[in-house]
Amino acid sequence: MRTLLIEDDIKIASFIEKGLKAAGFAVDHAPNGLDGLHLALTEPYDAAIIDLMLPGLDGLAVIERMRREKINIPVIILSARDSIDDRVRGLGAGGDDYLTKPFSFSELLARIHALMRRASGAAEPTRLRVGNLAMDLISREVVREDRKIDLQPREFALLEYLMRNAERVVSKTMIMEHVWDYHFDPMTNVVEARISRLRNKIDKPFERKLIHTIRGVGYVLRETR
Repeated sequence: MRTLLIEDDIKIASFIEKGLKAAGFAVDHAPNGLDGLHLALTEPYDAAIIDLMLPGLDGLAVIERMRREKINIPVIILSARDSIDDRVRGLGAGGDDYLTKPFSFSELLARIHALMRRASGAAEPTRLRVGNLAMDLISREVVREDRKIDLQPREFALLEYLMRNAERVVSKTMIMEHVWDYHFDPMTNVVEARISRLRNKIDKPFERKLIHTIRGVGYVLRETR
C-alpha cells in the first residue's frame, strides 16, 4: 500500500514514515504543500496523510484541489487545531478523518486501515486465521488444530494484533502502542515476556511454529513451510 505524507515537521514526518514502513507501507514524503500537491496529482496512492499548516500551500487547499481533480483516495488530516470549527472545515474541504496532534501512531495506523477498508467496501472480519490457528473475535475463542487455547485479555490482544498483521514484521514500539497504549520504553522487557508466554501457549505444544523473532526489528506471525 502506497501512502502520501505531506508534513513539514521533520520529526513528526520521520516518526510517521518509519512507523508506516515498519507496517508494510510504501511512503512518499513531501515537506510542503506545493510538492505534496504535485505528487498527489501525478502519482497513484492508496491514502494520504496531510498536515494543515504547511508552507507554500496549506493543507486545506491541497485537499480541495485533489478533490476537484477527482482524486478520491482516503485523506487523514493532521492538525494541532482541535476546535469543532477546524474539524468541520477540514472535513468540509474533503478530508475523510481528522486527527489532532499529539497522537499515537497505533491510532493513526488503525484509522488508515479503517478508511481503506471503507473505501474498498470490505467488511470488518469476525474471524482471523493464520494456518491452523483461528481466532473468533466475537466469542473470543482461540483454537489451533481443534485444541482450544485459553488466553488472558492482554495475550488475546497481542495475538489479535499479530494475526491482523500476519506476514508483516511489527516492531516492539508498535506492539507497545497498540496493545498497551503507551510509548515504548527501551528499558522494559514487557514485550519479550508477553511474547514468550504467548509462544508457550500458541507454539510450544505444536510442531510448526508461527511466532518468529526478527532480530533487531520485532516479531512476525506467519506459517512456515
